[in-house]
Amino acid sequence: MSDSEAAGLRDRLVDVGVELVASEGAQALTLREIARRAGVSHGAPRRYFPTHLELLSAIARHGFADLGERAAGAIGDGTASPRAQVTALSRTYLEFALDNPGMYELMFRHDLLESGHLGLRETSLPLFGVLVDLVGRARPDVDARHVAGALWANLHGLAQLWRWGSLQIATGADDFVPLLRSALDAHLGPEAAL
Repeated sequence: MSDSEAAGLRDRLVDVGVELVASEGAQALTLREIARRAGVSHGAPRRYFPTHLELLSAIARHGFADLGERAAGAIGDGTASPRAQVTALSRTYLEFALDNPGMYELMFRHDLLESGHLGLRETSLPLFGVLVDLVGRARPDVDARHVAGALWANLHGLAQLWRWGSLQIATGADDFVPLLRSALDAHLGPEAAL
């Protein structure tokens, strides 16, 4: 098999994994099922991904790349106020989490982030860096890393609780936007009236 054929098969295994997590969730990502859907023997993925975690990490990298592209698009050219950019980034994060629950779950699996496979941690941290920068510009009076961390934790919790239906029951809300505004006000202070 040529190098380009090997790279093509490797990419196909990852693409099949991305499709599988989108359609059936993270629990469906077994080596056997990915191999079956890719049309290769059940041992073929091990030639390119010696461990299951390495294949899962490669799939999760696609999720981080997708989220990063969406975030860049939401922030735009940087002409909006830092607060508006944080709001757009936060909304994009929540929408991604709710629209892609299987990928979102996979992306934040502790075992994958800690495993060091394929630099997954390095793939996830730049987006957090963007949030830190924007928070720092919106709130120069605070430790931006801590406030951004608290906001991220809040967004992650909003995403999980909304997906489970818990926030809708507890708050009576049928849209997460008012909860997002409250979270932003809590971390960035109330938005100034124009």
